[in-house]
Amino acid sequence: MQENKTKKIKKAVVKKQAVVKKQAINLFSIPVYDINGEEIKKITLNKEIFGVEDNKKLLAHYIRVYLANQRQGTASTKTRGQIRASTKKIYKQKGTGRARHGSKKAPIFVGGGITFGPSPRDFSLKINKKQKRKALFTALTLKLKEKAIHGLSNDFLKIKPKTKEFGAFLKKHSFEKQSLLIVLPKLETNNLILSGRNIPMIKFCHAKSINPYIVLKFKNIFFLEESLKIVNEHFLNKDI
Repeated sequence: MQENKTKKIKKAVVKKQAVVKKQAINLFSIPVYDINGEEIKKITLNKEIFGVEDNKKLLAHYIRVYLANQRQGTASTKTRGQIRASTKKIYKQKGTGRARHGSKKAPIFVGGGITFGPSPRDFSLKINKKQKRKALFTALTLKLKEKAIHGLSNDFLKIKPKTKEFGAFLKKHSFEKQSLLIVLPKLETNNLILSGRNIPMIKFCHAKSINPYIVLKFKNIFFLEESLKIVNEHFLNKDI
């Protein structure tokens, strides 16, 4: 009797593990669409990239650094000591009824110096490579949980270079009014870029230059099959 109970328990455990494994596979798989908008298969994503723990503090830190590094810091004004103008006294000291002044360079005059104005400065901040990589993986994981990551077959690179063609695909899946990031294996002029460049809210990105800021900025992310391989090779040095 006891042996039978043990066997039943073992079978139940094995069955439960199989169900959990199947759910995990489904969680990390995304649909891949062809040019006609049909789902041709599902592709399993790498858990090391799309299945990391949430770290929103790191994401916030990365975005702060990223935005700071986009600032040029070239805004510049001149103080009264830097203005090039005549040093002659502009009018006599007494008898005019006006306040005494000695220079046209004073901040209260047009063309004079600026008080407390901006001067060129460096806004750049630093973040190490491991933090950058982890922030990217966190952003991609969050997007996957939102079911905002989709796959495109490599045949999309051979689509007709017409806005109507790609627009029909977006309309079929109700993406036409959403912001989209399309990750390409190479950022060079191809039929997919030609067919999508006139559609508002679409941006194309190279697989190696994808970053957390751009991932979070767009509502949906589209990866070509080849792009996923490049992301794996570039950020993990591993194949899918």
